[in-house]
Amino acid sequence: MALYEHVFLARQDVTSQQVESMIEAYKGVIESNGGKVEKTEMWGVKSLAYRIKKNRKAHFTLLNIDAPPAALAEMERQMRISEDILRFLTIRVDALEGEPSAMMQKRDRDERKDRERGRRRDDDGYVGERNEEG
Repeated sequence: MALYEHVFLARQDVTSQQVESMIEAYKGVIESNGGKVEKTEMWGVKSLAYRIKKNRKAHFTLLNIDAPPAALAEMERQMRISEDILRFLTIRVDALEGEPSAMMQKRDRDERKDRERGRRRDDDGYVGERNEEG
């Protein structure tokens, strides 16, 4: 079977739970066609460089997939039909990475720096001073 990295962007107005249910549905498609999803990473809501289907932000998600091409084609077909998916990209790779992706490493690094500086970061990326009172 072939190895793939698949990233998809879901509309900003869907909830994180809905994104998780989409991930589970797409995992089911892959597994029912003889493949498996090795790793899933939700990168959160990020700003887009330009508007896509009238959206300025999107939920970014990465899937590392080990599946036959037919399974991937079926998953992509279902993503094309879904109105909640803005874009997706699938790349065939020689080997899947076991460690966190660069996006997750960046998030961890940013959170660590904010803790050291006494700041907090919310889901939208806003950085504000930590409130010590409560």
